[in-house]
Amino acid sequence: MNSRIQNFANQAWIIILIFFGQAPPFSFSDPRIFEAGLFCGKPPPVPNTSYIPLFVKEMQSLSQLVTAEDWGNYTVHSDDLSIYSLAQCHRDLSHDDCLQCYAASRTRLPHCLPSPSGRIFLDGCFLRYDNYSFFDERTDPVWDNVNCNSTVGVGVDDDMEFGKNAAELMDNLTAAAVANGGHAADGIKGVFGLAECWKTLSRDGCGECLAKANRQVKACMPSREGRALNAGCYLRYSTVKFYSNQSQDSNRNSGVSKTAASIAISLSVVFFCLLSLFAGYAAYGRWRKRKQERSNLGRISYSYNKSNLNFKYETLEKATNYFENSTKLGQGGAGSVYKGTLSNGKTVAVKRLFFSTNQWVDEFFNEINLISGIEHKNLVKLLGCSIEGPESLLVYEFVPNKSLEECIKDKAKLLNWKERFNIIVGTAEGIAFLHGGCTVRIIHRDIKSSNILLDENFNPKIADFGLARCFAADKTHLSTGIAGTLGYMAPEYLVKGQLTEKADVYSFGVLVLEIVCGRKNNAFEEDSGSLLMTVWKLYKTSRLTETVDPLLKGDFPAMEVSKVLKIGLLCAQASVAQRPSMETVVRMLVNENCEIPEPNQPPFLNSMVSADSGRSSYSTTSSSSNTVKKVGDRYSSAESSSIQSCDL
Repeated sequence: MNSRIQNFANQAWIIILIFFGQAPPFSFSDPRIFEAGLFCGKPPPVPNTSYIPLFVKEMQSLSQLVTAEDWGNYTVHSDDLSIYSLAQCHRDLSHDDCLQCYAASRTRLPHCLPSPSGRIFLDGCFLRYDNYSFFDERTDPVWDNVNCNSTVGVGVDDDMEFGKNAAELMDNLTAAAVANGGHAADGIKGVFGLAECWKTLSRDGCGECLAKANRQVKACMPSREGRALNAGCYLRYSTVKFYSNQSQDSNRNSGVSKTAASIAISLSVVFFCLLSLFAGYAAYGRWRKRKQERSNLGRISYSYNKSNLNFKYETLEKATNYFENSTKLGQGGAGSVYKGTLSNGKTVAVKRLFFSTNQWVDEFFNEINLISGIEHKNLVKLLGCSIEGPESLLVYEFVPNKSLEECIKDKAKLLNWKERFNIIVGTAEGIAFLHGGCTVRIIHRDIKSSNILLDENFNPKIADFGLARCFAADKTHLSTGIAGTLGYMAPEYLVKGQLTEKADVYSFGVLVLEIVCGRKNNAFEEDSGSLLMTVWKLYKTSRLTETVDPLLKGDFPAMEVSKVLKIGLLCAQASVAQRPSMETVVRMLVNENCEIPEPNQPPFLNSMVSADSGRSSYSTTSSSSNTVKKVGDRYSSAESSSIQSCDL
């Protein structure tokens, strides 16, 4: 919507400029306003809304210089924007004709907007703007051009003789213009011509530009007319005498005529209209922005008010003792979590969100919308939220034993095998519920040890649904921006951006190996030392129990441990099709008689998976590997579409 408004405003500016440019000439003289060439740069993908009013300001100042001197160059700067401009009338034009020619060029050049560069050649004047200082630019290999189209109807009888005369004239004009300060006009034997250098060029620069123009324009012969349109000069020949012998200086000394005064008044009206339109557009833009913000907050407000989830900010602030550091439970990529005690004595966890990007509304709404309508013993329960204070807050049930990651790191909180097995089963049941047990399919996208919280009995609860996605029943996969944690992301998702429930299955497989082995899977370890490779090698040599956390000191059932590790390898296979569903994983874990298939080799960082092959190795280039390394532990790429909502 904002881009449409912006395009409308830009078009409105241009339409007004063009409209005033269609007015008839103010006198019966010849200001030579035939358009010989209009050249525009490439417009930016997202036009800057402040560029056009700056352009108007630039043209206003340039108009004053042209009115006074028949030429001028000017520069205006604003923040990170700069506009350089140059206008010049050919020196044979009268002052009145010069003003009319400039007015015509001034109203046609906005056809280039919102491009940051444009130049127009009329037969009587030149106008250019750009985003760099081009005033001493002699030639331009990209934009220098020639116009051989004829505007006259007088033919020539002898092409060879005409060409000879025209070439001689061009040579004479080139030399004369360099000697006479950048201007010359003359005719010989029925051929007439004019040479003009911009006044910002040096004598040498003028000579270099006209020498190139001379070569260019000779290529037009035997056409009855030819024009060279270069960065620093203009050269023309014709079979009609188009130039004037009248001196500008005498005309200027007589003062600005009534015609010039009329033009000046017209330009003032144009500028006033443009500035008024811009002011209106700016005010409308601010109003639209505020309305959008209210709309975003409104949809959140409606969602949580409807579910009786609203908390007052002051209540939560007081519950956490004004977010005192001693109440802080932890911090993640989306915000900090604090322990709070409500007035009724209930302990809660308050997530204080960071809003460093424009995506916070979507992520906030996503989390509320996804988990406010579902309940499961292995999912963290959302109790409410607050959006009416200076920052937005989410309120969850308090889970006292913090996260599984901290238990793995903290060897003092050693989990025995029964507790580990229960965590694995409970996490599997929670993911299976997300994938098919609630009213819609939900992909978590960030299953990892830090997002598995443990209650007072060390039962697991899956947390952090900010990256979760709804998955329609008729979809085979989602194509989405990459988001999650390196080391837990499935290869097909990391490499191709193809998201299915099997991405969660892969993450769960890695998590299982971490729980059993008591160490994290480092995505950037050499393959020989990575957790996946270590477990796979010991599996191939029938020594799986050697991977078990040594802190357990052998106090575990070997058969059950081997089965769980085998399931973890099944979930972490490279092939999407060969990974089991989470529903199947739960059956494998809880049913002693369930047959466990043989897993294939898991993917590693130095290999590239094939979507069709179960055992295909895969390899990433060094450049892509380096790119992944720079990303860090958790990252989320910007997604072009907004988050899908789910009616739960």
